[in-house]
Amino acid sequence: MGFLITTLIFAVVGIIASLCVRICFARGPSTNLLHFTLVITATVCCWMMWAIVYIAQMNPLIVPILSETE
Repeated sequence: MGFLITTLIFAVVGIIASLCVRICFARGPSTNLLHFTLVITATVCCWMMWAIVYIAQMNPLIVPILSETE
């Protein structure tokens, strides 16, 4: 459930950022396309980093070694 909700949050933030860039930095069609591409790329890269870290914590490669003295 946490993965889906956070994915939706990333999508909403990407859409809001795209709209803000389109409103605040409207200079021309090619510049708008560049800004839109940069915002979407940054959003997807941040989401992928978060998703990889989230999924990696589900099945860790290094298992903690418990000592019997404690």
